[in-house]
Amino acid sequence: MSNAPTASFATRHIGLRDEDIAHMLSVLKLRDMPALLDEVIPRDILRRSKFDLPEGISEEACLEELSEFASQNQRAKSYIGMGYYGCHVPSVIRRNVLENPAWYTAYTPYQPEISQGRLEAILNFQTMVTELTGMDLANSSLLDEATAAVEAMLMAHRLCQSKSNCFRVDEDTHPQIITLLKTRAQPLGIEIQCLPSDVPYEAGLFGALISYPSSRGEVRDIASEIKAIKNVDAMVIVASDLLALTLLMPPGALGADIVIGSAQRFGVPFGFGGPHAAFFATKSAYQRSVPGRLVGVSKDRHGQPAYRLALQTREQHIRREKATSNICTAQVLLAVMSSFYALWHGPEGLQSIALHSNNMARHFAAGVMKAGWSIRFHHFFDTIVVETKKNADVIFAKAQEKMINLRQDHQALIASFDETSTEEGLVELLALFDASLVQSVPLALSKKHKRHAPFMTQDVFHLYRTETEMMRYMRQLADKDLALDRCMIPLGSCTMKLNAATEMIPVTWPEFADIHPFAPAHQTAGYRQMIASLEKMLASCTGYDAISLQPNSGAQGELTGLLAIAAYHRARGEGHRHICLIPHSAHGTNPASAVLAGMRVVVVKCDDRGDVDRSHLDHIILQYEGQIAAMMVTYPSTHGVFEEHIKEICDKVHDAGGQVYVDGANLNALVGHCSLPEIGADVSHLNLHKTFCIPHGGGGPGVGPIGVVSHLAPFLPKNPLQDDFAVSASEFGSAGILPITYAYIRMMGKEGLTNATSIAILSANYIAARLSPYFPILYTGVKGRVAHECIIDIRPLSQDSGVTNEDVAKRLIDYGFHAPTMSFPVAGTLMIEPTESESLAEIDRFCQAMIKIADEIKQIISAHWPRDDNPLVNAPHTVRDIISDDWAHPYSRDIAAAGRLPQKYWPPVGRVDNAYGDRHLICSCPTPEEWAALEQEAQS
Repeated sequence: MSNAPTASFATRHIGLRDEDIAHMLSVLKLRDMPALLDEVIPRDILRRSKFDLPEGISEEACLEELSEFASQNQRAKSYIGMGYYGCHVPSVIRRNVLENPAWYTAYTPYQPEISQGRLEAILNFQTMVTELTGMDLANSSLLDEATAAVEAMLMAHRLCQSKSNCFRVDEDTHPQIITLLKTRAQPLGIEIQCLPSDVPYEAGLFGALISYPSSRGEVRDIASEIKAIKNVDAMVIVASDLLALTLLMPPGALGADIVIGSAQRFGVPFGFGGPHAAFFATKSAYQRSVPGRLVGVSKDRHGQPAYRLALQTREQHIRREKATSNICTAQVLLAVMSSFYALWHGPEGLQSIALHSNNMARHFAAGVMKAGWSIRFHHFFDTIVVETKKNADVIFAKAQEKMINLRQDHQALIASFDETSTEEGLVELLALFDASLVQSVPLALSKKHKRHAPFMTQDVFHLYRTETEMMRYMRQLADKDLALDRCMIPLGSCTMKLNAATEMIPVTWPEFADIHPFAPAHQTAGYRQMIASLEKMLASCTGYDAISLQPNSGAQGELTGLLAIAAYHRARGEGHRHICLIPHSAHGTNPASAVLAGMRVVVVKCDDRGDVDRSHLDHIILQYEGQIAAMMVTYPSTHGVFEEHIKEICDKVHDAGGQVYVDGANLNALVGHCSLPEIGADVSHLNLHKTFCIPHGGGGPGVGPIGVVSHLAPFLPKNPLQDDFAVSASEFGSAGILPITYAYIRMMGKEGLTNATSIAILSANYIAARLSPYFPILYTGVKGRVAHECIIDIRPLSQDSGVTNEDVAKRLIDYGFHAPTMSFPVAGTLMIEPTESESLAEIDRFCQAMIKIADEIKQIISAHWPRDDNPLVNAPHTVRDIISDDWAHPYSRDIAAAGRLPQKYWPPVGRVDNAYGDRHLICSCPTPEEWAALEQEAQS
């Protein structure tokens, strides 16, 4: 008897059944899906080329396929170091965070009332970093260590009083960091000096980066260097190692202005290069210049303490080309893992791990020296340089045969030790040098190097040492949050697609997780085959000729595309082209990225329909004849419609000698139906965390690869260890999560991906149709349809009721929903996107909630409820509100709770006071005195 066939993956991913589709089409008064698509997608942009993808395979077959790739990767004992170290991921963290959809399907915590759990975990991360670095505050993470170094350089360039454009880098810094500094400095006219640390610092610098410990392991007294740098009026950046700082004098105590590094070795696997959380710490004097996100402590409307994102959050949306950074994401999921790792071990446990790593290095150094070898540095933490001279290649080859990975350095070999290093492994390593273990080992750190002050004394780092308590703490935090595992997250522009369990499974397989990014190519054959296949599939999905998977966020993808365009113009002798045209409606990272690529932004107006004003475009092209480098457009437009004249716009830019960058934020409306190059695009970033199902993870990880047409392919980023052009610290960026997108495309196949796009468009138009009698739909195409998202305008109702779009967003929390995107791209509006994975029941539940809210607004307009005391301005309502003995509101408790919902979500705090948090900035775990002050103020 044959087994019964199971449903295809596409039917599991797509939320609508045939009868649901028929019902939704009837609401739209359309006969079938082709009729809808004909009204939505302009005919002249429909894909003409073949969509060359195979049919989808089953979940079981996909796991077998990925398992075959994984089996071709070879797990060697890694002593490579270079910012990547082996670590043990505590099982309690792996199971309850990395593999838990409550954490990995959460969105960026812009809505603090439904994000208190992940905000608390990030605050723990920030506290850990500030404690170890000795700095005043830290952000919530950056994309990787090299990116953090770049952001530090750029911040120093802005803040330093010197007018110099010269930045000095310690020669003994991780090479990938040096490559990224060079890549990012070039378009801004910054000169990089890469010099040994013993060369005197001279005037004419705006900043300098010191590595402590150095890339090759030296621990030196950097206090004198810091003083010398400050004496020439430059800012001091220290690249450091969190584990080393449990033993070493913190850079903050030595006078550093900024401290950066990676938190990878705090419980996050290699993943062939990522994702990993970088850290960025600085002085409180610079708090308003910190790149990325910063979690702070504020209070809610009841005066109770509450967490929120502080200060310049999403500054690029506000300041656009004047933004200080284009960073739009973080590595929240990985920062959360690292913070729990710190809680799990506590300061004593972290020091024990550090001492273990140091002890391994000391025994290795003693063994090789006794065998007659010399070592380069005698003050070190975990890394030893053995001067092997002409024997280097022979020993390296022997190590490869025994599956031991060392780092080569001319006529020397380098070994870095970590938490996973064992005595058995050490004996095997020593044997390569004809050495053996010795009992007497020298001290590696002098008294002037050693840390004396205690760190991480806050209660949170001492309460969760048993698995029972840690498990409950993780559950407690997760329960405070609203993620995709609870409800639809209807965010326009920030597509929140299903992250299917089968897609996630391979991420934690050791054959993918435990591969060092700089392991020899023959050990990573499986990864490289999978990546090559994924690049080919993404090229087919988009129509592009070549793909680079290196950019590890959407903003990095934007920047990479623009850098490729700039390099293309230079190669053709047209380096003078520097004007980047950007529509007024564009995502804020677009102009920020253009400035960082060395371009000048010129804004193109939009017409009343929200489309690019073609007459204004003509005027600008004429005004800047011969200077146009690029135009950045989002398609479908940021307003959520398919502009009819996109091909004409692209032709105009090409005729002017420019290149067209199409922002891939809305690719979820194109796959299977359109080819970007056929529209006229030359390059796009793809946002794998939107269209291709990599999780948002509370604000990261993200992957933003770029696709290019053939003439831009030579200008894609290269391996940072082999070339001077790279945008991430490793060749394939966040390679450890690429199996997710690979699995999604393989299981969906050509038909599944095409249907997913169709259903996303259907769901958005259904929502627009259901809500249009209650809220104006701000923009539609020429046939009255939207693309895969719609913008509802709250402003007319605001004028009559005083209710704002923020009030509507907070009221949706009472109904158990995350808010849509607020005030982007138009202030006072809400942008809604349902995605193809939502069921009709969930979509209808959302629509019904919005309709009820519209009715509540009418109650305010009719003066049934006052403007200053109604369910919207008081939302969200907490359990404390409902059970309070003091209920003086003109509406019932039942109305406050949005009725008797079957699965009620209760926000842990009331509406958070954003302004208070910025005026009273607390960005690490509050001291008992700070908590007491907040609570006392609340009671008063």
